[in-house]
Amino acid sequence: MESIIRKDDADRAAAALADPDAARACFDWQEARALLTGLPGGALNIGYEAVDRHVAQGHGSEVAVRWIGKDDTRRELTYADMADLSSRFANVLAAHGLTQGDRLFALMGRTPELYGAAIGTLKAGLVFTPLFSAFGPEPIRTRMEIGEANVLLTTASIYRRKIAAWRDEIPSLKLVLIAGDEAPERCVALAPALAAASETFEVAQTEPEDRALIHFTSGTTGKPKGAVHVHQAVLYHAYSGRNALELTPGTIYWCTADPGWVTGTSYGIIAPLVNRVTMIVDEAEFDVERWYGIIEREKVEVWYSAPTAIRMMMRAGAGAAAAFDFSSLKFLASVGEPLNPEAVTWSHQVFGRPFHDNWWQTETGGIMIANTRAMDVHPGSMGKPLPGIEAAIVEREDGTLRQCKAGKIGELALRPGWPSMMRTYLHEQARYDKCFVGGWYLSGDLAMQDADGYFWFVGRADDLIKSSGHLIGPFEVESALIEHDAIAEAGVIGIPDETAGEIVKAYVTLNAGYEASEDLERDVRGHARKRLGPAVAPRQIVFRKTLPKTRSGKIMRRLLKARELGLPDGDISTLETDET
Repeated sequence: MESIIRKDDADRAAAALADPDAARACFDWQEARALLTGLPGGALNIGYEAVDRHVAQGHGSEVAVRWIGKDDTRRELTYADMADLSSRFANVLAAHGLTQGDRLFALMGRTPELYGAAIGTLKAGLVFTPLFSAFGPEPIRTRMEIGEANVLLTTASIYRRKIAAWRDEIPSLKLVLIAGDEAPERCVALAPALAAASETFEVAQTEPEDRALIHFTSGTTGKPKGAVHVHQAVLYHAYSGRNALELTPGTIYWCTADPGWVTGTSYGIIAPLVNRVTMIVDEAEFDVERWYGIIEREKVEVWYSAPTAIRMMMRAGAGAAAAFDFSSLKFLASVGEPLNPEAVTWSHQVFGRPFHDNWWQTETGGIMIANTRAMDVHPGSMGKPLPGIEAAIVEREDGTLRQCKAGKIGELALRPGWPSMMRTYLHEQARYDKCFVGGWYLSGDLAMQDADGYFWFVGRADDLIKSSGHLIGPFEVESALIEHDAIAEAGVIGIPDETAGEIVKAYVTLNAGYEASEDLERDVRGHARKRLGPAVAPRQIVFRKTLPKTRSGKIMRRLLKARELGLPDGDISTLETDET
């Protein structure tokens, strides 16, 4: 295990949670409610909390969004601008007969119009559903059918390539809005509609339990699940954004997640705006020099990214970062999949601060377990539950649940009741009910809690490898493999073995400057045996140029296993898994 990264007194004093353990002991949700304003009569609206209340409180001139286009054009939107843009969008919806409870699906990249539309949709009382713009026609159609979409916001190019052929087969679809000045036949161009709309709008008096968001998660098999979240979720978005990500008014914040995923909505739109930060939004895709330049030029203070991107930066080497100034950075966090220990120590060396891993799911709606700024970082650990969140490691015994002792692997479970918890799976109440057993929400993730209270991810329950009586988590093996200088990425699976039941097999890609060879394979296996022991280390290592990944960058172990066992790729999910 990597050495613990100790926090100094200055970092602890500057943290939103200066003493996380004490905060957990005396937590009261009134602390979170103080971050919001609310509407008369107990109403609560995410759009109002994110934008309009800041304008009403005299902060309209502060920059909400600093947008950087693919061609490096720039546009700044103040909170007053966002209030104007979102109100105009809400009025466009109302002008076309859309009413509270109707469902808008957004399918487009990072543009100012998307962010205004998200807030405007919520202000109008409609339900907002983001979709990943790189999805193919079938994933888009499936989600729109399940969600009974009433409005689609997209671009002309996406509409023509992916939507037009089957638009009429979605009977609930009333309106298609096209970003820009012109639109295909039977669609409405958004730019002239916004220009003609009023900049004033009376925010819908939504109740805390009214539906606000639907996030689709396909996991790895079966139909996509639509996790339903309500306006009450904003309470947790505000609180977790402040305490897990250090989002305070005026902070320069960059969340690199695509807005088509739950992270890009919860912590790429709602939490930062509710906390009145200045959001950096980069329209372009990952490029290491571009990213480093943005941090330096925009003086980014809080940076929230994904392990895939961090590993790509590691692959580029410390030399790629040497020419840039990262002194503005105050806090770095990671989400999407477990963050390998070596990535934590690498970032500490290169950026002067470690990436802080955290854990949550589409279903939880917000960060549940985190390494907060004041905590010592145990590289490879997810951290500890945030105040207000009760987590445990459990195992089934005679039809009931039993909490595991420290150091024992079991399923990660949470006590229900936090504000951003999903309220149901759309049209699948029975599937939702199965997530709750014995007063716990069961995450489906295997983990371990150590004696200090830190939680450690092991793997999805059905990814666990059972070899000669040992329970082996793929993440542990993958982390050890990429500590080797030659290894860029690793995917680990269990394959059948007559004697051991299963043995560990690893697929790896190489860093620049290394070539696959028998000598390298032996060296990597030797490294793994020394690091993990012979019972856990992979028996076989296969070099690949690329590894199969989901659209959000997670390595698809099940696709590796399906191919290993000779199963057709179609037997498992096709690149639709979400980021959390």
